[in-house]
Amino acid sequence: MTTSGADGTKEQRPVIALAMGDPAGISPELTARLLALSDIREAAHIIAIGDRRILDEGARVAGVALDLEAALLDTLDNAGTARHVFVDLAHLDPADVVRGEATLAGGTFATRNFRTALELAHAGKADAVCFTPFNKKAMRFAYPGYDDEIRFVADVLSFTGKVREFNVLEKVWNARVTSHIPLKDVASQLSVEAILAELKLTQACLKDAGYEEAKIAVAGLNPHAGDGGSFGMEEIDIIEPAVEKAKALGFNVEGPFPADTVFLRALKEGFNAVMTMYHDQGQIAMKIIGFDKGVTMMGGLPFPLCTPAHGTAYDIAGKGIADIGATREAILLAARMAKKKRALSAAA
Repeated sequence: MTTSGADGTKEQRPVIALAMGDPAGISPELTARLLALSDIREAAHIIAIGDRRILDEGARVAGVALDLEAALLDTLDNAGTARHVFVDLAHLDPADVVRGEATLAGGTFATRNFRTALELAHAGKADAVCFTPFNKKAMRFAYPGYDDEIRFVADVLSFTGKVREFNVLEKVWNARVTSHIPLKDVASQLSVEAILAELKLTQACLKDAGYEEAKIAVAGLNPHAGDGGSFGMEEIDIIEPAVEKAKALGFNVEGPFPADTVFLRALKEGFNAVMTMYHDQGQIAMKIIGFDKGVTMMGGLPFPLCTPAHGTAYDIAGKGIADIGATREAILLAARMAKKKRALSAAA
């Protein structure tokens, strides 16, 4: 998808639908800060979605001035402009926002924004989707079946393919075999087939992001990666065979490595990604390495979907001190992946 510049020429900037997140947290000010960044204007054309009154309050808190063009959903194809555009759904009075609290009003606001952004991408009016942080409790008030973003996306788009969250930093990605499940259920969910499927998806997503020859490290499940079977057999029975099968397919993959040192090894030896067996095994390491820069990317969808890896930060909402770093990185990653997909489509 291209947009027309002020001089009428065609631009190659990807179009990103940006959904405003939870209004009671830092999402309004992050959205405002992002829309004011000059490097973001150069990297992507943004269709921001929300309530202009909430955005203006975010701009006031952030201390930035916004230069946006108003747009309606049914005229977005003709909204070609050098400026970002804003779709005002006019669906939340700022007086109804309780700062620092998860509410039905906040969840309704965020779910409608997210749904609209997904529908724009699904209709081909956006090349990628991004969103500022949601609060899952508020989202469940508005959408009782809301387990996580993956479930919501699948419901909205009737998507039945495999989708998985990746956490992304500049130097390393984190993929995981299991995600939002109880820790007691992790071992039973591991299989050679499950790990191999995740490695295939990880390889494909890394390639979409520009890593043509990705190098992946695989973590073990047990202490010391099982220590030869002393602390569990999952490494010997499941993880090692999956790694060997991946190697036979031509993947540049090694492991299993002890989980307490695998990220140190990855950074030292130039691995592009670490595959962990469960959520916190990777999340703890990634957030220590780069909390303010981390991005969550959902791989497997027909379009890139990215968000900052941190949450709504209710404790600092309204103070004007929210760090834009991770939100900025989310947009830039989505833009790079969207451009790569567009180039591949053009060459097909």
